[in-house]
Amino acid sequence: MIKSIKNFGKYCLFLVQVFKRPDKWRVFFKSLIFEIDKLGVDSIPLVLIISLFIGAVICIQMTINIVSPLIPSYSTGLATREILLLEFSSTMMCLILAGKVGSNIASEIGTMRVTEQIDAMDIMGVNSANYIVLPKIIGFVLFVPVLCVLSMFFGLIGGWFIAEFTTMISVENYNYGLQSFFNEWYVWYGIIKTVVFAFIITSVAAFCGYYVKGGALEVGKASTNAVVSSSILILLADVILTKLLLQ
Repeated sequence: MIKSIKNFGKYCLFLVQVFKRPDKWRVFFKSLIFEIDKLGVDSIPLVLIISLFIGAVICIQMTINIVSPLIPSYSTGLATREILLLEFSSTMMCLILAGKVGSNIASEIGTMRVTEQIDAMDIMGVNSANYIVLPKIIGFVLFVPVLCVLSMFFGLIGGWFIAEFTTMISVENYNYGLQSFFNEWYVWYGIIKTVVFAFIITSVAAFCGYYVKGGALEVGKASTNAVVSSSILILLADVILTKLLLQ
């Protein structure tokens, strides 16, 4: 318990260092564009493939399990839409990205620490936390809403493929279900959650990597700790945000 409190205080002090004014804005914006491309754009194929298949699986499972004559046939499309908008395209997708993006950041910064590159920056008077970490946090937070919207769209497309190419549900019923009782706030709710989750992923991973001590073995442990810690915090934040935004 005491160790957790100390780590939280250390994390807060780390964020104070990170969010200071950059010394050179031109260098910052150059790093920002690079991180958006590396952390965000490179994640698009993963997001699209997973969302497509998950949307198809949700549609199949809803069709199989909704067999009561009292439940309208368009409920499959409605349930698929709600699951994707409320949970999968925000929470589940960020848990997956925590494994890809979080481990990448932790291992990269951890390697810089054990090879003494960060120490060299500190000796030269550079705010290493701000220089290395801030572009990663801002870049991923700015781009993650795009990933969320793409996940929602391609998840619904995956369900449409099941309706189009199988006899489990008609395309008309599926499309009608997608349009029924639509609440625009659910889309914004998912985007707001992904922004918070993106901050958790990048900041926790950077913190784990920044304070690595040792060698290559410790870098691997830091990557694992980053993914585990950020996943737990994402689930905790999901409960809090759901209570605040959907009450």
